[in-house]
Amino acid sequence: MEQTDVVVAETDMQEEIGPATATGVAQLRVIPLGGLGGIGKNMMLLESGENVLIIDAGLMFPDSDMHGVDVVIPETEYLLDRLDWIRGIVLTHGHEDHIGALPYLIDQGVDAPVYATALTKGLLEGKLSEHGLLAQTDLHEVTEDDIIALEPFSVEFFHTCHSFPDSVGICVSTPAGRVILTSDYKFDDTPVDGKLTEVDKLQRWGDEGVLLLLGDSTNIETEGSTPSETKVEETLDTIFSQVDGRVILATFASNISRVQQIITIARKHGRRLGIIGRSMVNNVKIAIRLGYLDIQQDELLTVREMEELPSQKVTIIATGSQGEPTSAMVRMSIGDQRQISLRKGDTVVLSATPIPGNEELFNRTVDNLFRRGVRVFYHELSDDVHVSGHGGKDDYRRMLELARPRYFIPVHGAYRHLVLHGELAQSVGVAPERIFIVEDGQVVEFGHFEDGNDALQARLGEYVSANHVFVDGLGVGDIGSVVLRDRRHLGSDGFLVCIVALDEFDGKILYGPEIISRGFVYIRDNEGLIQRAEEIVRKEIKGKVPPTALSRRIRNALATFCSNEMGRRPMILPVVLEV
Repeated sequence: MEQTDVVVAETDMQEEIGPATATGVAQLRVIPLGGLGGIGKNMMLLESGENVLIIDAGLMFPDSDMHGVDVVIPETEYLLDRLDWIRGIVLTHGHEDHIGALPYLIDQGVDAPVYATALTKGLLEGKLSEHGLLAQTDLHEVTEDDIIALEPFSVEFFHTCHSFPDSVGICVSTPAGRVILTSDYKFDDTPVDGKLTEVDKLQRWGDEGVLLLLGDSTNIETEGSTPSETKVEETLDTIFSQVDGRVILATFASNISRVQQIITIARKHGRRLGIIGRSMVNNVKIAIRLGYLDIQQDELLTVREMEELPSQKVTIIATGSQGEPTSAMVRMSIGDQRQISLRKGDTVVLSATPIPGNEELFNRTVDNLFRRGVRVFYHELSDDVHVSGHGGKDDYRRMLELARPRYFIPVHGAYRHLVLHGELAQSVGVAPERIFIVEDGQVVEFGHFEDGNDALQARLGEYVSANHVFVDGLGVGDIGSVVLRDRRHLGSDGFLVCIVALDEFDGKILYGPEIISRGFVYIRDNEGLIQRAEEIVRKEIKGKVPPTALSRRIRNALATFCSNEMGRRPMILPVVLEV
């Protein structure tokens, strides 16, 4: 398929543009604020008139060049200007990339009712409590059998197989027609909880007519179907049967299905279970209370028992499957976990594959685990220590064939994933002009736009602002591209501070110039270089010059000197004082 066959939005348009110039009023506007063109921070708006439905509000973890950033959330300026339009927030499941931004959204003034399945709601309650927002949030529990009326929308759900037990896809009846958002899914014939993806609903809706399918694209590059979760159980069973020491497994804290698999295997091999890592401990506690795990709280090992019981009786589940710097597994790998110390004879299983962009942290953790002298199983040594919760290309083909949508927008993926999913949709019969490859912020409109034409049509609308918002400590959105550029600069070449005090009357030097280096050169080993730099500064101080102009001259002179002498470009901070 030629890529130009499908509708592709101009990707170099970064500023907002005016609305589409065609006539007519849109009955439905689809507005992605996150999840299209990248992995994570999934957030989709459906808008009809002055009514908005929000589907998911997720976060993403920072890339390696986002120095100091804790998490990244969607920009919500478009929403904050229309707070009274919001009819409800519907959540598909409890993974961070689908619910992690919700506390920030609520803190910014969004007070619409929130609908989530039981486990998602339970995890969200804990998250909102940490932010002090639980009391002001209108939370509602739903099941896959519920229908929610949020005029002019009617929301239905269908259960999906995913690495989260309570996952659902969303089907929304809108004034323009039926819209299905698959969220994350696969077709697993032997899921851990025994609940299959609800094919019958998808078939029925396909028969009745689907205007638009918004389909997960994460694994579009994977041929075939994703293996069943039972593969993981078989692999873990084999590993447990081969080792005598403690087995310590890392997985996502929200992967409750995987936790249940580990519980089952541990019992089979006469082992008891311990939990390490704050988020894992909290999530397991909630899952036990809600009945999603076949274990009682008092059955779990204490930290002392994890260290003192015979090794062949102990299994530990920990956070840190992605090499997160503050996680329990990472701290154990460097000998800095105050509760558990790794020892020879331990077996570590990393039951996850690294998220794209996280490979460096993951590989560093694997190396450090080997340095501790433990046996390590991870995806490159044993494929089935983890299987994806996302379907492969055959799963995506099956979804398209079940829903038979008139229009298709691939979501949840990098740009190449969206394009490849669009090609798959065309191969199963979706007309190329009805496939829209768009990224965050690009509005797609549905309505009757041509005089005398009663057929419903689709078109690209305007761009809305949908940038990254960086969360750093208690600051939300106060870290922008300029600050990140400065941090990258500091991390790459360091900085120089040049301090000089001048007589305010005649401009003569009273103190300095003194040059301080951090991350550029070690001063004690480069005293000659620093002295030459200070002499360069002295030459720039000629007569009475305004401090601002002198600072600029010093900065330029030092920049040229550093480039010529060292081939480096440190950040230079002149401090000119008049006394």
